[in-house]
Amino acid sequence: MRRDTFLKSLAALAATGALPLPAFAAANLKIMIPSNPGGGWDTTARTLGKVMMESGSASTVTYDNKGGAAGALGLAQFVNGSKGDGNALMVMGAVMLGGLITGKPPVSLSQATPIARLTSEYNVFVLPANSPFKSMKEVIEQLKKDPGSVKWGGGSRGSTEHIAAAMIAREVGVDPAKINYVAFRGGGEATAAILGGNVTVGGSGYSEFAEYISTGKMKALAVTSEARLKAVNVPTLKEQGIDVVLGNWRGIYGAPGISPAQREALTAMVLKAVKSKSWMEACEKNGWTPAVLTGPAFDKFVDDDFASLRATMVKTGMI
Repeated sequence: MRRDTFLKSLAALAATGALPLPAFAAANLKIMIPSNPGGGWDTTARTLGKVMMESGSASTVTYDNKGGAAGALGLAQFVNGSKGDGNALMVMGAVMLGGLITGKPPVSLSQATPIARLTSEYNVFVLPANSPFKSMKEVIEQLKKDPGSVKWGGGSRGSTEHIAAAMIAREVGVDPAKINYVAFRGGGEATAAILGGNVTVGGSGYSEFAEYISTGKMKALAVTSEARLKAVNVPTLKEQGIDVVLGNWRGIYGAPGISPAQREALTAMVLKAVKSKSWMEACEKNGWTPAVLTGPAFDKFVDDDFASLRATMVKTGMI
């Protein structure tokens, strides 16, 4: 039997449960992280890889960071360099969808293979510790006086924090096209800019700012959730009279052109990992809400979120 035929047979058996998963899944996985080190995708990918090794889903995991263009550069490298590779994965999420809408790159997410949505998370807006502002109310007052004087720092153009900033502007009567949004290639760069006082307000998932909030290096102003989060007792935007609610999510994709059996096997490997105690502990630590979705339901979710984000961007004048 040819080696590729043998592997496909093992994949099919593993996916149906006829073969114990570790017998097939003792693979050398490669995870593409389409951002620079230090951000939410980076943390998600490395946490997932660690848990997959601990759970026996993978024997080794290597990582490749490729930041830029809201993940489009990493997506292009992944799509062009991993066709048919059943051991290749890429972390992604709502930020990538927004970036693909605004950037219109020559590569499409539909070229890769959906595996699973992993987590949901809301954004938190923060001030550097030495900021002259003390509250979101003061920031909004300045925004109304001079929109360009308020620098919003966060992920790439089209990220959830960028969309949230535009939504906030619109809600308080400021032209969203006038907001001064400073995009960074990764969470690490954005964090450094906020800590250095190079932006007025910073936005990202709570997990990226948690240690700085707890040590007083950043002051949390508001969260984009419907209700206050357990992990951080900060008022929502809605509580402060700004009717903006916007969630973020992160997921994982497989390579283009993999077989249905390979997709099923990768899905089983990921599910085995995210059901583990280690993954649940990581979610608790990082303020992630488990939001696992696979198969056709995940495919539909991505399509629907694309449409929803596009509609929001049109409404706020971003596109």
